[in-house]
Amino acid sequence: MRENQLKRKLAAGQTVIGPFVNCADASFIEIVGLAGFDFAIVDMEHGPLSVETASDLCRAAQLVGLDPIVRVRKNDAPQIQRALDIGSAGVQVPQIETREQAEAVVRAAKYAPLGMRGVSFFTRAGDYTVLSTEGLTDRLNREQIVIIHIEGVRGLQNLEEIIAVPHIDVIFLGPYDLSQSFGIPGQVNDPRVVKGMEEAITKIRAAGKAAGTFAADPATARKWIQAGVQYMSLGVDVGIFAKACRDLLQAVRQG
Repeated sequence: MRENQLKRKLAAGQTVIGPFVNCADASFIEIVGLAGFDFAIVDMEHGPLSVETASDLCRAAQLVGLDPIVRVRKNDAPQIQRALDIGSAGVQVPQIETREQAEAVVRAAKYAPLGMRGVSFFTRAGDYTVLSTEGLTDRLNREQIVIIHIEGVRGLQNLEEIIAVPHIDVIFLGPYDLSQSFGIPGQVNDPRVVKGMEEAITKIRAAGKAAGTFAADPATARKWIQAGVQYMSLGVDVGIFAKACRDLLQAVRQG
């Protein structure tokens, strides 16, 4: 079983940075690791990726020292279990609004006595039983990260109860869905969104947990890191490539 360097960095108080990955080609996620990012979020919520593809992306990421986190489509125990069974460093679950929903995530992600995750060692996470399985459930409970999204007004209202749920490592604030919940879709710099996120970060950090969010550009990322974000998702692989293509073409045509 692989050591989770991402979890160790977070525990040491370091800021970690990584993009979302929507592209199925393993070359993209390899490049992310070779470029020096700490993690990548394999996006099965908005991206077109299958579980089989996500498994291959996890392999490619770990070959270059990158910790892969799999974002599932919804708070669903089978999806959470499969995201972890393919050997990812952790799972990221969207649209959490209540303590009960957060507790359901933990039950699905953790083996007994912490949860009720189904047990099979014939998986990539279990090294297919090639290596010793003694104490494996405890090791996976300890190593694999659990991340939940707060993406709506209701989640912000229930944040203190959600934060109190044990065995959640990162609480991720989704700025775009938050803006939609405030009735201003896409306006992530609106004062209502910014204030809600700043107050949430303060509460999350005060509770001893890591706060996360997404930024589309370096300036926004630096702003949220200064506000206390420790788990910083920076860009999306296809968007990064699209911008590089536009900038390259414009430099030639305008040069």
